[in-house]
Amino acid sequence: MEPPPLNPAQQEVLDLLGAAPDERPVFDPSLRDELLAELEDGLAELVPEIRADNPLFVSKRALANVHGCELRHVTERGAEFRWNATIARGSVAHKAIELSVHWRGEPDPLDMVDEALARLANGTDGLADWLRTCAEGERAELRALANERVVTFLECFPPLKARWVPVTEGRLRADLLGGRVVLQGRTDLSLGKAVGPTAGKVIIDLKTGGFSPSHLDDLRFYALVEALRLGTPPRLLASYYLDSGRAHPEPVTEGLLHAAVERTIDGARILHQLEVGTREPLTRPGRSCRWCPALAGCGVGRAHLGEDDLLDDLLDDD
Repeated sequence: MEPPPLNPAQQEVLDLLGAAPDERPVFDPSLRDELLAELEDGLAELVPEIRADNPLFVSKRALANVHGCELRHVTERGAEFRWNATIARGSVAHKAIELSVHWRGEPDPLDMVDEALARLANGTDGLADWLRTCAEGERAELRALANERVVTFLECFPPLKARWVPVTEGRLRADLLGGRVVLQGRTDLSLGKAVGPTAGKVIIDLKTGGFSPSHLDDLRFYALVEALRLGTPPRLLASYYLDSGRAHPEPVTEGLLHAAVERTIDGARILHQLEVGTREPLTRPGRSCRWCPALAGCGVGRAHLGEDDLLDDLLDDD
């Protein structure tokens, strides 16, 4: 049987991700050691302060937080984490998408979500505990939220073929300074692979909502860790916005990787200083202030949102 025709969004993804062999960049094999040396030189001052059995873990989220609002990072780190349907949606949807990529025949989105829920509930982590004990209404809400994301993915992406080497929830890790600093991440989706020093992999982050400059930095961090892991970086990064059916691609260059090194060094230093209490967290207001757990006691954030001005107006009226 002939495969069904692709819709324009699917064809756009196919055109974006494809590249002829002679269009793929070739990186110097010494790049891996160069990036590692640059990172370790920049973080060498942390060696006396961090034990290898209690390393500093650096993730894309932690870097985004400290390069954004440090106060929010400290507040969230100290807050008790609780699962709910909105938070669990991403984990369930990603698992369902992973299953759909490798499913025989045409995957039904809701079947994939139900299979993902069953598999995640059999785990041993906090999400598994929550899934086994949450109320039926919360489970139904989670099922609906995850299904919407999976449907959108299947509508926007062409069926992924085995020869494209699709990997979902791919783990990345690089140990620095004898294991004292660990760079880690998990990619939503990658396609292709390196062939020697020739880059062939595309790393994709699936996003809802709109574009943010931090999304570029997230993927650049992944490209750096991939380069440290394999020696050959990915050839392309792409944030894919499911709500709009659009991708924001960026080719990987040596300059991009060196910029990611500098950002990682700066972020790791701040993370360590905040963790040991030698730095007062800076407050940087932004659009995320509205959802920040520190907002009630943060005058900078409230002023940014106009809430203090609104309160002053109400008092003046009285």
